[in-house]
Amino acid sequence: MKILVTGATGKLGTKVVEALLKSVPANQLAVSVREPEKAEGLRARGVEVRHGDFGRPETLDTAFAGIDRLLIISADGDTETRTRLHSNAVAAAARAKVGFIAYTSIANAMESKMFLAVPHQATEKAIRQTGIPYSFLRNNWYLENEASSIQAVQAGAPWVTSAGDGKVGWALRQEYADAAVAVLTGSGHENTTYELSGKPLTQDELAAALGAVIGKEVPVKKVDDATYGDIMKGAGVPDFIMPFLLGIQQGIRENTLDVESSDFEKLLGRPLAPIREALQQVVNGIA
Repeated sequence: MKILVTGATGKLGTKVVEALLKSVPANQLAVSVREPEKAEGLRARGVEVRHGDFGRPETLDTAFAGIDRLLIISADGDTETRTRLHSNAVAAAARAKVGFIAYTSIANAMESKMFLAVPHQATEKAIRQTGIPYSFLRNNWYLENEASSIQAVQAGAPWVTSAGDGKVGWALRQEYADAAVAVLTGSGHENTTYELSGKPLTQDELAAALGAVIGKEVPVKKVDDATYGDIMKGAGVPDFIMPFLLGIQQGIRENTLDVESSDFEKLLGRPLAPIREALQQVVNGIA
């Protein structure tokens, strides 16, 4: 069996590959990366490094050749870019006749109104249309995404949000990686959809848990989107990032990430890290 991970030098991909190396021999693992030189460390450990660029479909035919189980990690970019890149990857997987596709999607993808869901909706549809057995890993939200807000709190700022009382199913990136590995190396995951969500929490609940971890009360400053944007600009966030941040706050406010599910625990065979323990890991990683 040959497993291939795309985006293997990214934040999630790195953790997936490291977890896979604990489960399967290195010679059963390949990675597809835009810049192979960044994966030389993996090559030295016996992993097959292939050049694969979603933006250059001709590279993907070679990258995906002979692969039994493929993990497509969603690409970065705006909606149009991500949709196009993912379409290229899915088409190449079909041409290569891979045996199974796992894909990192978003919470409640097909029904979600969050702006981030649009390329995932198109990609899930495209994968279904190939007829290849699949598993959609609908990742909710990485707790590490809050690192900059945590740093600001540690420096004395309040927890600033325009997300209101919307809830998020935060979990650690490592937990999402471990779930992907369970699907790639396990059996019975053909044509499945997993809603990978931690216990949904509000911003107030997350801030309270963070306060317990860092040993001080964390005030929550709830504002409207315009004020949130002004505060973020004042903190040095570039203008081109602002629509993205505001869209996320709106999506959370509209409960697009409020998903109750036990799929994580089913795949991992254990409970997720409690939120305080998870936050402690993020805080330790910042230090």
